[in-house]
Amino acid sequence: MVEQTEIILPAFKRGYHLITGLIENRLPQLPEKGLMNILIQHTSAGITLNENADPSVRRDFESFMNKLIPENDPIYQHTDEGPDDMPAHLKASLIGSSLTIPITNHRLNLGTWQGIYLCEFRNWGGQRRLVVTIYS
Repeated sequence: MVEQTEIILPAFKRGYHLITGLIENRLPQLPEKGLMNILIQHTSAGITLNENADPSVRRDFESFMNKLIPENDPIYQHTDEGPDDMPAHLKASLIGSSLTIPITNHRLNLGTWQGIYLCEFRNWGGQRRLVVTIYS
């Protein structure tokens, strides 16, 4: 069986945001065993798994990625949408646009310290859409 749903996330400020609970609250009943794929339908935001306990990890992600891919680099040609746009596309490609998570006993089978991050790379990204596909 395959079930698919769309989740529209509220607008988040630029940064790395723990959204595990938001996603879990909007999911249908999960099967006993299966897989869940999450696709973010945007080219300037990403989705990943990482530390869910210490918020300094998310701040360090932001600092590191901004150092790795700075705004206003003179090599960028795609600049019409603002200084945060091209870096956002590059960061989204590095982080990725999808996750696959196992389902066990009707729950997401995440590690103890793992959480789902929305990685918002634009200063004003707006609402973000996720397509969630559940395979059982």
